Amino acid sequence: MRSTPTARQAMTAVMLCCLSFPALANKANDTLVYASDSEPENVSPYHNNLREGVILSHLAWDTLIYRDPDTNEYEPMLATEWHWIDDTTLEMTLREGVTFQNGEPFNADDVVFTFNYVVSPDAKVVTRQNVDWIKSVEKIDDTHVRFHLNGAFPAALEYLSGPLPVYPDQYFQEVGLEGFSKKPIGTGPYQITEVDPGEGVKLTKNENYFADSPVGEPHIGHIEFKVIPDQDSRVAQLMTGQVDWIWRVPADQAEQMQGMPNLTVDSGETMRVGYISLDAAGREDSPLHNLKVRQAINHAINRQGMSENLVRGGSRPLYAPCFPAQFGCETQDVVKYDYDPDKARQLLEEAGYGDGFEVNLFAYRERDYAEAMIGDLRNVGIRANLRFMTSPALLDMQRSGKTDMSFKTWGSYSVNDVSAFTSVYFGGGADDRWNDQQVHQWLKTADSSVDPDVRKDNYRKALQRISEQAYWAPLFSYSTYYAYTSDLNFTPYPDELPRFAEASWK
Repeated sequence: MRSTPTARQAMTAVMLCCLSFPALANKANDTLVYASDSEPENVSPYHNNLREGVILSHLAWDTLIYRDPDTNEYEPMLATEWHWIDDTTLEMTLREGVTFQNGEPFNADDVVFTFNYVVSPDAKVVTRQNVDWIKSVEKIDDTHVRFHLNGAFPAALEYLSGPLPVYPDQYFQEVGLEGFSKKPIGTGPYQITEVDPGEGVKLTKNENYFADSPVGEPHIGHIEFKVIPDQDSRVAQLMTGQVDWIWRVPADQAEQMQGMPNLTVDSGETMRVGYISLDAAGREDSPLHNLKVRQAINHAINRQGMSENLVRGGSRPLYAPCFPAQFGCETQDVVKYDYDPDKARQLLEEAGYGDGFEVNLFAYRERDYAEAMIGDLRNVGIRANLRFMTSPALLDMQRSGKTDMSFKTWGSYSVNDVSAFTSVYFGGGADDRWNDQQVHQWLKTADSSVDPDVRKDNYRKALQRISEQAYWAPLFSYSTYYAYTSDLNFTPYPDELPRFAEASWK
């Protein structure tokens, strides 16, 4: 089936007809303005888990290792060499001549401080899974450091090339986390010059960015991130030249915009996965504590229909809590709950809920997707009520045990390993709503073994049990539609990381 025309589509059509004049791109003042619907609660990369925060992180900070998005090969960045002393000890040689954006020289003290800080409980890192494999880091001399791991962790280089940037030790200790979140400093290609909560972030090209960076010299002088929660407003501002780049454009709007002479529209599947978490562990009074109810919910959701008619652009239905290209996910052998409303009603009857029940569905993005899920649930007798809020508020409610079902997404920080997905939500951390000890053991073995076959086998068993117990309802992979001014050279990547440092004006 195809989705029917909506008020949003009609509005887009009106704008397309009326906007015959050329867009006023920001090429003239060398400022790339991009917009999104959400903003990180803290621009410090370790203290948010939103994709918008990941984008800012890669603009303002560097990591020790760089992973080429085309070849997936690891290349030197802030570290020029690395080697394993043993399974739990990694030694790195650091690049000389790099400075932070405030002039502070980069050296081993910054690496030692950053990683010993983020592994401490006082740091309050949002996604502990990203750093919990690190025991400590020691300084050998100004250009050499040694990572000590809590155990063998074969994905270490993948993490060091992704969500783990380096902070300036002197400046951070001087201003603290609060001061750092307002005036952050990194070594990256752009410096954050202004953080305005609710409005956005402004960045300026780092004129002293080190010449040997695999990112290359940034081309655009200024970048501005604008927070525009309303989708139609983002589209309107793109069409009138107030914004140069937007993403997550609904498929219908994107298809209509493809005919605009001054816009470019791209799309493709990404690593991001949409899912419904069923948050009933330890709450025996909740209908969702009953396995048959959770199975009924899985059968009630029309994944294929949502993928084809709402997400589109390369999306596909998924049934395991991971992205198929990640190491360990490609071997998945899970229950594939087909769309079967009759089976869902039968399971509810067997569970003692033949008349259905009322429940809340929490969400923070894509209201239309959430409303489609609510329609599917109500079709089998589950009266779901939408509770829409910001991502930080929802995360806090989930971790406090105050949610029933939550529609959320996860992009794994673009890390191509199941440990960055399944282990985050089922490995015993802050976001594990079920605490299945058997699953914990399988994931712990898979995360730490240096034998690829052992890793794959244990991930397979963990994914099987998660699916059999219907702890989640995985939904679909996301495709992302990008729309931007035709004056911009921009390349989208499947890892859902817009690399604005590579972008340039035509």
